[in-house]
Order: sequence, then C-alpha cells, then structure tokens
Amino acid sequence: WRWFWVSVPALLSLTHRSIERRDDECAHLNNTTFRQRHQLQVQYLLLTRANADCPRLFSQGDPVNHTQQATPFNCSRTTKLIVHGYRAMGSRPSWVEELARALLRAEDSNVLVVDWVFGASFAYNLVLENYKEVAVQVSTLINKLQDQGCKLESFHLIGVSLGAHVAGFIGTIFQGKIGRITGLDPAGPMFKRANLFDRLDPSDALFVEAIHTDSDYFGISIPVGHVDFFLNGGMDQVGCTRSNFDSVYGYVICDHMRALYVYISVLNGSCPLTGIPCSDYEEFLQGRCLSCNGPCPTIGLLKNSGITAAPLPTEQKFFLLTTSEPPYCGESVCVCVCVCVCVCVDTESVVYRRVLVLPSPLCEVDSIQLKSTGLRFYRQGDIHVESVCITPIPAARPEEAMCVNNIDVRRGTPWSHDYVQVCEDY
Repeated sequence: WRWFWVSVPALLSLTHRSIERRDDECAHLNNTTFRQRHQLQVQYLLLTRANADCPRLFSQGDPVNHTQQATPFNCSRTTKLIVHGYRAMGSRPSWVEELARALLRAEDSNVLVVDWVFGASFAYNLVLENYKEVAVQVSTLINKLQDQGCKLESFHLIGVSLGAHVAGFIGTIFQGKIGRITGLDPAGPMFKRANLFDRLDPSDALFVEAIHTDSDYFGISIPVGHVDFFLNGGMDQVGCTRSNFDSVYGYVICDHMRALYVYISVLNGSCPLTGIPCSDYEEFLQGRCLSCNGPCPTIGLLKNSGITAAPLPTEQKFFLLTTSEPPYCGESVCVCVCVCVCVCVDTESVVYRRVLVLPSPLCEVDSIQLKSTGLRFYRQGDIHVESVCITPIPAARPEEAMCVNNIDVRRGTPWSHDYVQVCEDY
C-alpha cells in the first residue's frame, strides 16, 4: 500500500500534464531525480512516418486505424516497441529517437517507445523489482490493441540491456506468440543464472535474436535466442579504448552500447553483417568455421534473420567481426599461410590461419604483404611460403580460395604482391 499512496499523486500529475499538452507539441521521454527513484510510471511515445520528427504521447484509449486522427497508429502495419533498460543517473536515453527513425526508414511501421525511466533509475536492485511490472503494463496495452484488430505476430519488441528481459517477460505473458524479439546486449547482472521464466529465452516469441557486445561485464554471456550474434567475440569491442572518451562513464558503457549502434547502422542500410556458426570465438578466429548450412543469418529486419531452416536453431552462437568506427562495416576474410620448414633433415608444411576484417571489399585491396621477423617462424635466412590464400567469409566455395603460390621471403625484407590481379583471376 505504501507504493500505491506514493504513486497516485504522480500519476494524477502526469495525466494533468497530458491533458494540457497541445496537439501540435512533441512529446519527450522523462527525466527523473533521486527524489523520484521509487516511483514507477510508464508512458508511451508514438512515431510513424507521418510524425517521425515529432513523437506523440499514446495511451490505451487512443484511436487506431484512422490516419486522419491525431495519433496515426494503424494495425495494418507492424508495431515496433522499443524498451530501454537501466538508467543509472535517471536521465532519458538519448538514442531512442535515432533508433525509432532508423526503424521507420527501414520499414513503414508503428513505433512505440516504452518510457519507464521513473522505475528504471538509480539502485539496480530496486529497478529489478520493477521490470516485470513494466512488462505487465505493456501487455495490457498490447491486449487493447489486439481488441482493435492488431495481431500478436505483428509485434516486434526491441529491448536494450535490461529492456531485453522486459521484452522477454512480455513474451512469456503472451505464451511466445509475439512475432519477434530483438535483444540488444541483454543485461547480464542477476540474469545469467536466472531461470527461463525471469529472463529472455527462445520460447518468448516466434523468433528471438540477440546481439552480444559486452558479455564479460554488463551484458549476458550465454545465448538467449534462436540466433545469438557475438560481435568481435561478444566483448572488448574495437574502438572502445579509454583514450577515445572524455568521461569514464562513456568508456565503461562503450562495449555495452555497441550492440545498439551497430543495429542502428544496419537499419540505415550501411552494409550487411553476417554471422557464422561456430562453437567458440577462438575456433572462429582460427578459420575453423567459414560457412553455414544454408543461408547465414544477418543482423536486421529480414524474417528470422534470413534463416530458412526449419525448425529454427535454438541458442546457437554466430560470430562476426566489425570495424572500430561507424558504420562498423568490414569484409571478413580467412588468411591461410602455408609455410615450408625444415626439421632436422625432413621438410614439412606448417599452416597458419587467422580470420581478419578488412575495412573495404576484398578486391579493393591493392596488395598483400608478408614479412619474416624470425620470431614466429624458424630463425633462418629466408622462408619458403608454399601459398598465401584468402577466403571471403561466408565462403561460398571454401576449396577455391584466392591464392598466391611459391613465395620466398627473406628475413627482415617485406614481400608484397599485387592483389588486384589475383581477384581478376579468381
């Protein structure tokens, strides 16, 4: 009852402000202060292509399917619900409108932003007491929209950090009949060992995907969807070095927020980012996994991430590399160097493999270069390299890599080769 008596005045105040808002004003997410940390209030902001630059408050009683009304929500379109996560300082998330507009550019849809800043701020343990209640309130709104003709399979929930588990619990309420859930680095603290009822898992929607970028700190380290993309191994993102940030906070959350910004970049049409199934990251980096059985999944809005197999995989890890800066695009290749070495009187071949990401398409690379330092290879005057082969990933024809054969490399002297010619012959 204490929560009830504290919350009622705030809800009345919010209703009063909403009534006074003029139709031509744009709505914004809330900020909160330490004094308001125990309050839970949920409001919804609506964006469509008709008002992409001016979010409007949306409530359960607003009309739908009537584009001439003040709130142009229409059940004939898909509905994207954006759910933010924990807000340590009580500030509104600055990225919400950027994500909403990227979604609208990619697809004509209704975008609803779930604003629960008042219940998501300050002490993390208290916020965890709120996330299921937020899910219950959102499910009430979805039920009302169902009554007006919206179908469960048309809903796509996009949860950032703790918001991913809010989305998962909404999916649990609807017994997995929600169309799609995307978790952007789902929160890890207090969830890695949680049971499936309490966290995001593949049973929460017809298709569940997750993008992992900070699995060793704020994000969860276990797969939670049908498809789980682990970018750069799911931790320690390239470009997230201390020297790149003016504040400690920006540095600390850089890995965690990379999933969001990569997702926005893909929605904006920057480039396809494709995952490769593999047992672990080191196996992937060693070039042990180069292709998929069928189409490889891609980050974005393709149905089931482009996977056509039935049944869908469950909690399968897919790995990919990105570059360090927006738009994070790069072409992954496997470089295989086969070196001929002498052991006593015998000669044998040693193969070195490594997966790298190139900042430009493979056949735009001018040249490749090798240098024998005498450290990694045997200490000898020169090295005979039987072949240097480069395979694009995913590899349509792994057995037909682009190769340069029979190379002699003198110690300390770089060897280079015109790679454009190799591409023309491929």
